[in-house]
Amino acid sequence: MHRRLKGSVMWAVFIVIVVTSGGCAGFLESLPDVQTNVLLPESDAPGSPPTALAPTPESLSSPAAENNDQAQPSITVADAPTLAAVASSPPEEPAVPEGQSKDAGQKGKEAQDENYDPFAKREEGEPEELEEYDPWEPFNTAIFEFNRKVDKYILKPVAQVYEKVMPDALELGIKNFFHNVRLGPRLINNILQGKVKGAGLEVGRFLVNSTLGVGGFFNPAKNLFGMETPDEDTGQTLGVYGVKPGPYLVLPLLPPLTLRDFFGFLMDLALDPINYLVFPVVEIDGVPSLIKHKNRETSTFGQLGSRVEEIVNERALNLETFQGVEEATVDLYGAVRNAYLQKRAKAIRE
Repeated sequence: MHRRLKGSVMWAVFIVIVVTSGGCAGFLESLPDVQTNVLLPESDAPGSPPTALAPTPESLSSPAAENNDQAQPSITVADAPTLAAVASSPPEEPAVPEGQSKDAGQKGKEAQDENYDPFAKREEGEPEELEEYDPWEPFNTAIFEFNRKVDKYILKPVAQVYEKVMPDALELGIKNFFHNVRLGPRLINNILQGKVKGAGLEVGRFLVNSTLGVGGFFNPAKNLFGMETPDEDTGQTLGVYGVKPGPYLVLPLLPPLTLRDFFGFLMDLALDPINYLVFPVVEIDGVPSLIKHKNRETSTFGQLGSRVEEIVNERALNLETFQGVEEATVDLYGAVRNAYLQKRAKAIRE
């Protein structure tokens, strides 16, 4: 009885470790892409209404904005029209070509709308419209806040101590090691997507870094030979084969996901060689492993230790990257969601 109960507890620990392998810091992985051009007023008089935020005329007509299509104007508190005034002003009507009446222009627009085919194939190079499908937003927002608190009160303080103790070169080496050993999911998904060159580069990187790079601790494949290729995962493969993203999803202690990426995430865990060649989670007959299948306690502590080390190390590497983003972004949840969806759409297109 005691041994059965002990075995059940061990399997439960296994499941928790594997499912949370994305790490507490994962929900912040999109933050470096979030634009933070929002400057809040330093102080307001007590009892006064909040100051309206509006783009300044100077920022809209600056030379940088004219020369760069992607430049975004900063939003500052200044003597500019308030958002309410801008919203209340009537919209400008589109200009009608000379010699053509307004009615003719309207008819042309209606004819164009009638001829619109929502199922028409997009032209090559035309970006796909980003759809933020988030029907579970109340649930997602609650979990997002929970993840933020875990990061703020547990993960970040631990990472700050870790950063003071560990040299930067060692932190980068640990990251390189984990990336190198997880060749399996990247290689298989390159093959499934028909990316022969990418699959070849993955194999080449693994061989070079595992030998010259001392087990992957160093990255001579990139630094010496320029061997680089984007990381591919099962979520991207499903997208390439036409599977829709589905609803946006936020789960405890995991990075941002869509329903499609969640199933891809589970598949990538199954392809992770650490889970069956090093610390076996599932027994597979005939498959050797560093730790024998019968030594479940050793595998459990090995899984737990490796995941915690990887999570804390990754957070320590990104302490400065994430610094100030939470304070400077008004709608952090919306910004992370938008950045994540854009990043995934771009990865699938490439």
